Amino acid sequence: MSRTAHNRSLLSGIALVTAIALAAFGASTPARAKSPSKLLHSGTRNPYFHTHASTTQGAVTVDGHTIHYHAVAGMIIVHGPGWNDATDAYGSGQPSPAKVPRAQSEAAMFYVAYFKDGAKPSNRPITFLYNGGPGSASLWLHMGAFGPRRVITADHTQTPPAPYKLVNNEYSLLDASDLVFIDAPGTGFGRVRGPDPAKNFYGADQDVHAFAQFIMKFLSKYGRWNSPKYLLGESYGTPRSAMLVNNLETHHNIDFNGVILLSAILNFDDSNGIGMARFNPGVDLPYELSLPSFTATAWYHHKLPGGEPPLRPLLATVERFAMTDYAQALRAGSLLSTSNFDTIAARLHEYTGLPIGYIEKANLRVTGGEFQHELLAATDESTGRLDSRFAGPSLNPLGQRAEYDPQSAAISSAYAAAFNDYSRKVLHFGKGLRYKVQIPVWRIWNFNHRQPGVGYTLSRALNVMPDLANAMKQDTDLKVMLNGGYFDLATPFYEGIYEMKHLPMPRKLQANIQYHYYMSGHMIYVHVPALKQLHANIVAFIDSTDHQH
Repeated sequence: MSRTAHNRSLLSGIALVTAIALAAFGASTPARAKSPSKLLHSGTRNPYFHTHASTTQGAVTVDGHTIHYHAVAGMIIVHGPGWNDATDAYGSGQPSPAKVPRAQSEAAMFYVAYFKDGAKPSNRPITFLYNGGPGSASLWLHMGAFGPRRVITADHTQTPPAPYKLVNNEYSLLDASDLVFIDAPGTGFGRVRGPDPAKNFYGADQDVHAFAQFIMKFLSKYGRWNSPKYLLGESYGTPRSAMLVNNLETHHNIDFNGVILLSAILNFDDSNGIGMARFNPGVDLPYELSLPSFTATAWYHHKLPGGEPPLRPLLATVERFAMTDYAQALRAGSLLSTSNFDTIAARLHEYTGLPIGYIEKANLRVTGGEFQHELLAATDESTGRLDSRFAGPSLNPLGQRAEYDPQSAAISSAYAAAFNDYSRKVLHFGKGLRYKVQIPVWRIWNFNHRQPGVGYTLSRALNVMPDLANAMKQDTDLKVMLNGGYFDLATPFYEGIYEMKHLPMPRKLQANIQYHYYMSGHMIYVHVPALKQLHANIVAFIDSTDHQH
C-alpha cells in the first residue's frame, strides 16, 4: 500500500506521536527492555538478523475496562524450503551466525506481540495478524484496527500532514485475545538474505512455508501450543490464511479455532479489482461479482439515475441481476441480440450511473480501474480503489483507468509516520534500522501453487478455495468469519460471498461460516463506526469458538 501502488492488499498507517500524547493515553513505558542500540551495532553481524527482543509495559482501555499488557517486539528467523532444521538453533533465541550456509536463504521476520498481564496462557486465545500485498507489512492492522494505539485519519478525505494523532484504541482486540502482528519476509524491520531469496520467500507456497515456521517457533518460544488459536489476514492475507491453516493443520498437526478473513480473495480468476479481467477474455465472472460494489459506490456518490433507495435491498436486487440476466448476456457473447444488448446496457446504467454509450463501448464489461476513472469524470476526479468513498483528482482526465488510489494517497503517510514513531519511542525497537512499509514484489511474485490433493504445482491464477475447503473438511470444528466492505473495489464484497458459497466441501459445513458486511471499504477499520462493529463481531466470534464456555 503505497501512493504509487497498493497491496494487492492486494492489501494497507498513521501518526507521529509526541511523548505528551502517549502519556495522556497510558502509553507503554520501558520495562525489562534490553539494549537494542548495543545489540544492533555490536561486532560485524547484520543488525537485522538478531533475535533479540524489546519488552515494554502498557495499558489500553476497551469498553471502559483497562487491560494491562506487556508488548514484545522482536525477530524470529525462518528459512526457505529444504533447510535442515537439525542445524537450526534460532528457536532458542540465539543470534543467527554472520555467514549463512551455502545454498541456503533465511528471513528475519519482525513481529510485535501483546500479552495480557495476569492471564493464564493455556486459556488465553492468541491471534496471528498480518496484512497482504503481497509485500505489505502489518502496520495497517496494527495502527488502524486492533493494536492498543490507533492513528487518527480522515474518514473519507485527505488526511493533513504531520503531526498526526495517536490515541488509545478502544477497539483493540486485546479484550478478547493476545495479539501477534507479523510482518511478511522482507517487510517492516525484517530482511531476507542468502542465495536467491526471492525464489525462497516471494511466492504463494514459499510465503506460507515461512509463516508456518514463524508460527510454530512462536508457539514454542512463548509456550502457547495449547492456547485457542486464530488467524486474521487482510487482502492477500486472506489467501495466505487459507493456505496457512491447511498447511499447519495437515502437515504439522496444528488445528485452529478460527480463521478471520478481512476483504477476501481466494480465486484470482474472480478479480476485477485492477482490470486484469480485460486480459482474460471468455471469463466474465469478475464483471458480475464486481457489479454490486459499483452500485454501492455510485449510490454513495449520488450518481444513480433512479435516486438513492435503501442500499441493502438495492444490492440484493443487483446481485440477482448480476447472477441471472447479466451473466446470461455475457455468456452469449456475440450471439447476444441487439435488443438484449441494449436492455442490459440500460440496466447497467441504472445500477452504475455510467453513461449508456460508455457501457456499450466497453461491450458491457467495465473493469474496476475504468469504473474508478469514469464515475466522477465530469469533475475530473477518480474514486478510490481500496475505498471508493474516497475521491481525488484524476492524474490523466483523458485516460482509460485510474492511475493511483486516492484512499492510499490520503492516509498512507499517517500510518507510516505513526508506526515509525511508535516503534522507537514506545516499543523501543528499531533504532538505526529502516522500516519498510511495503516491498515491490508484486511483479516477481510466484503465484503458482500446489493445491491439496494435487501432486504438482499448478501454473495458473492462484486459487486457494480447495485449501480452505480441505482444512474445513479435515477439522469440522474449524470456523471461518468473512468480513467485507461495500465500497471495496479491490476485493469486491460479493466476490467473497460467491467464493465461500462455492467451496468444494459438504453443504453442511457452510454452517461454519459467518458473513459480515460494513459501510466501509477494503480497510474496513478506516471508518470508525465500521471498526466498532468489526470489533464487536470478532470478539463474539472468538468468544463462541474458544471452547472454554
